[in-house]
Amino acid sequence: MKSTAANFEDNAEKALADDKLKAALSKLSEGFPAKRREAADRLPEFESLRDQARDIKSHVLANLDFYLEQFEARVVESGGTVHWCRTAAEARTTILRICRNAGAKTVTKSKSMIGEEIAINEHLEHHGVEPVETDLGEYIIQLRHEPPSHIIAPAIHLSKEQVADTFRKSHPHLAPERALEEPRALLEEARSELRQKFLAADVGLTGANMLIAETGSIALVTNEGNADLTYSLPKTHIAIASLEKIVPTLEDATTILRVLARSATGQDMSVYNTFCTGPKRAQDLDGPEDFHIVLLDNGRSKMLGGEFHDMLRCIRCGACLNHCPVYKSIGGHAYGWVYSGPMGAVLIPNLIGLDEAGHLPNASTLCGKCEDVCPMRIPLPRMLRSWRTQQFEAGKTAPLSRSLLRAWAFVTARPWLYRIMVAPAVSALAALGRKGGRFRRLPLAGGWTKHRDLPAPEGGTFVSRWNRGERPGEKKP
Repeated sequence: MKSTAANFEDNAEKALADDKLKAALSKLSEGFPAKRREAADRLPEFESLRDQARDIKSHVLANLDFYLEQFEARVVESGGTVHWCRTAAEARTTILRICRNAGAKTVTKSKSMIGEEIAINEHLEHHGVEPVETDLGEYIIQLRHEPPSHIIAPAIHLSKEQVADTFRKSHPHLAPERALEEPRALLEEARSELRQKFLAADVGLTGANMLIAETGSIALVTNEGNADLTYSLPKTHIAIASLEKIVPTLEDATTILRVLARSATGQDMSVYNTFCTGPKRAQDLDGPEDFHIVLLDNGRSKMLGGEFHDMLRCIRCGACLNHCPVYKSIGGHAYGWVYSGPMGAVLIPNLIGLDEAGHLPNASTLCGKCEDVCPMRIPLPRMLRSWRTQQFEAGKTAPLSRSLLRAWAFVTARPWLYRIMVAPAVSALAALGRKGGRFRRLPLAGGWTKHRDLPAPEGGTFVSRWNRGERPGEKKP
């Protein structure tokens, strides 16, 4: 996927002006976040599980070489093959070679962010192999020639009317009179097109939510079961995963599964949780005859032991996106590459460089909600600040921004000066906003008021209220 991360500001402007996108994203606040909260509340040990899951991944990252070698040995013992790829180009070449050896004309594919990262669909198409997305959301955006806008809900930016229109344009055998108003009808229409694709595919390509070192298994987690068909029906199966997806044991994998679904969709457990180990055995009724694992580095090893080391704990649940006020305003496409939201703003500069993705670390209010809900307790705000610090120290921020930051640092380092400057401004804004309680327009705040009102301050500054004896959370006598 070609990056447009350098155009983030323009992308965001277009997103903010898109009324259909606003309507689609408005449902996000009522969906995944509320369900996550309810699912966590139903499980008393949820916070303890988060700690366990974090510790499992931290242990793996500290011993990554050992577990990767153990995983490879178990895969080979079971009859599979592991391919080590340093770059996206190596991974694309490897996958194409396997497809050609299998004589593949079509490849069914389950949802894989690594597949998006290496642009495998475009590569296969260019070399005469047809990739068919089988996840419903991915299938829809493939028909529309769009990238995913969310890690777990790739078509969340679309309304059901837009999906119906896409099917009518892309399915030549769809009867004009067929009703597609309801989600169930859309699902059945997609299933009618995809069922034969599953049966006819020469190769199945999946991602892997986890790689289990002790058994050489991969874990596939879906709510549609499409990954199971992609894995089991074709004669050749290829699973592609990045190095950090490894976990030591099956027990560790089940621990992570307990926080994954709750954090992602608010389910106690995803509908389909499948562990695949090697190719088909003599006694097996179905399964692939050839089993391949493509292990991708693509910049991950450079993150080990550095200030972005903790980012490698990410399990791609999407919780940080679901709770991010910036993502919920502009959607995923504005970020300009495969990943989006807070995790994307940290990960993308690591993978394609800060020069290309320099706007993304600044696409955050640093409210901290992403870290609060992350099942792996990844310190995303700290890492976003680290990127901003690197930008500033390298002189890559705009001259005006640098001057304003220096002025702000000068003022905030002198509390007496800060109070002298802030108190009158707060009092003036409070007086001016007394009638409506908010400002629709305000000098020097056009970037804010262009898209939303600015609430007027109430009750004076924090320091003045503290000095009057007001304490947050305390009840007045």
